[in-house]
Amino acid sequence: MLAFLFIVSILNSKAQDVLTPEELIQLKSSRCVQMHPDGKQLIYTVYTPRTPNEKPGGSHVEYNLVNLDTKESQPLFTEETKGSSPSWSPDGKTLAFKKKVDKLYQIFVSTDNVDDAIQVSMAKNGVNAFKWNPDGKGFAYTSTTATSKKEKELKKRGYDFIFYEENIKNDNLFLIEIDENFKQTKETQITETVNIWDFNFDKQGKQLAYTATELKLTDQRYMFRKLHIYDIENMKVKQVLKNIGKLGNYAFSPDGTQLVYTGAFDINDHAVSQVYKATIADGSITNLTPEKYKGHITWAEWKNDKEVVCLAHEGVYPKLYTLTLKNMKRKLLLDAETSETIFGSPVFSSDFKSFAFSGSTPTDMSNIYTWNGKDDLKIVTDLNPELRKNTLGEQEVINFTARDGLNIEGMLMKPVGYKAGEKYPLIVFVHGGPEAHHSNGWLSGYSSPGQVMAGNGYLVAYFNYRASTGYGVDFGMEGFEDPAGKEFDDLADGIEYLIKEKGADRERVGMAGGSYGGYASAWFATYYTEYVKAVGVFVGITNIISKKGTTDIAYEELLVHSGKPLEEQWEMNLKQSPIYHAHKSKTATLIYGGAADARIHPSQSMELYRRMKMNNHPAVRLVQYPGEGHGNRKQVGRIDVLYRQLAWMNWYVKDLKPLDGPMPPLDISDQYGLDW
Repeated sequence: MLAFLFIVSILNSKAQDVLTPEELIQLKSSRCVQMHPDGKQLIYTVYTPRTPNEKPGGSHVEYNLVNLDTKESQPLFTEETKGSSPSWSPDGKTLAFKKKVDKLYQIFVSTDNVDDAIQVSMAKNGVNAFKWNPDGKGFAYTSTTATSKKEKELKKRGYDFIFYEENIKNDNLFLIEIDENFKQTKETQITETVNIWDFNFDKQGKQLAYTATELKLTDQRYMFRKLHIYDIENMKVKQVLKNIGKLGNYAFSPDGTQLVYTGAFDINDHAVSQVYKATIADGSITNLTPEKYKGHITWAEWKNDKEVVCLAHEGVYPKLYTLTLKNMKRKLLLDAETSETIFGSPVFSSDFKSFAFSGSTPTDMSNIYTWNGKDDLKIVTDLNPELRKNTLGEQEVINFTARDGLNIEGMLMKPVGYKAGEKYPLIVFVHGGPEAHHSNGWLSGYSSPGQVMAGNGYLVAYFNYRASTGYGVDFGMEGFEDPAGKEFDDLADGIEYLIKEKGADRERVGMAGGSYGGYASAWFATYYTEYVKAVGVFVGITNIISKKGTTDIAYEELLVHSGKPLEEQWEMNLKQSPIYHAHKSKTATLIYGGAADARIHPSQSMELYRRMKMNNHPAVRLVQYPGEGHGNRKQVGRIDVLYRQLAWMNWYVKDLKPLDGPMPPLDISDQYGLDW
């Protein structure tokens, strides 16, 4: 117990004003919602985590309106209104938003005071998502098919059986028209037999683009969405595009004759990586992406009928480009490396001269920035001023050569007070996917608390191992049909690099990650056990065979990861599963995740735990969070993950407690910050 109290005292140390766990878990984040057409106002959201003593739930969401000339912000909605999903009309004179009426969301509009807004929609089962018709005289919205009276009665009588992946209620697409007083005058249901995922009007309000699948299944959304072009005047689908694989955003050209969209290179590409142009008249599609492009394009829009704007990720930095269609010439508009801000996709004014982004830096978690298209970014908000008092670990971009000669990039966070030539404990945080990557911005969160670890004397590494995004399709395909192969060899090579070049202590290495990162952690706890003293396996894959039979994205797994059906890969899948190597483990293994996870079923955690226990492993623990899915949404589970992982790593990595000795205390509720 004394040892544990010592760890606690370290975690809460203010000696150097390092970032503490309780400070990290309360940091705010932001997102841009919409810029006013005139470019002078911006709606953005602020997400404020709940405190440990609040009712369990996700972060509080506040919509704010900022005057971009004065930088003055104010809440958009009052406590009485409780609106959501705000959207200005095309002329900027009217604000529409969603508000609950009899437990169902409906569309409201306001020209002045949101408390006096007028209800527009009368959707029988409420409104899910909506968009203004560009003519300002109506909306499109989606609504889920209502439960019938018979179904309600059967449920009431206890006959509410689960028909797995059947009898799913699809989201349907509707059009409504309004008069000059904002009263609904007409409603038309466009779809009924398919599920609608998203939709966009053209600039004239004469066409709708939408994506649809047969059923409302995550797997179908990932892999099989098709773009439909609907003619509003003739009330019929006039084109179904032959887009393939994963799909990003899409938008009509100003003249309505073309569509730009982002998507996968082919059905086996594991991420959105390309930008395409589709000609609506004949459905022809042109890939606008440079051949063998060493990056991933994730968002695109039209500047005008002849130019497209693209957000690309190249290594650890995003970049904003324009692309001229006539000669395919690219022009770099904004580079995160020189702007020193990792930015997301922009919102912009109607004249395309004012932009706004949500962004981060290595020392700032999240803020809103504006840009005039030529000068430096300007910061609009100051969401986490307390970070300025913290002494943070220095962050740098690193590169090393893998065993087969390929260059691998990543980030290294140095411990506060780092001195060259000294040895430090190391923790490696592994991203999921693997279709994701780390950028050189803020990297700390509840499950990967890098700056907290740096404040506790750790080197902290974030590797963009092969199969990560941001390095081109070929790099992304390095993991195809080869789970845990070269991908995780890169992690081992990265650890060796840090030991030789950056002062990592070979005897004090830990690893943690979620989803595919949890798979990596489980692999290092078993197959590569000699590399790590302790791991955190968060919602991780442990048995590829049973994972394929329990995940909600089985087709995604087959098409972009496995490449072949299970029947052709039994032996490989077994041997590339951590459970196959569980008997070798000499690593303290903390396993944790949501008890309602449909992506990586909770049984994956149970299988690794049981195999280790049956092999008399002395330091394995399984923690599951009721009601949570693939990652924790509620603050109670986030708080526990943060403190439990810290205690586990300090116990076995930093303090080198023996594997066969006592484990860290099970009850760590005294660390949550609860009022008793």
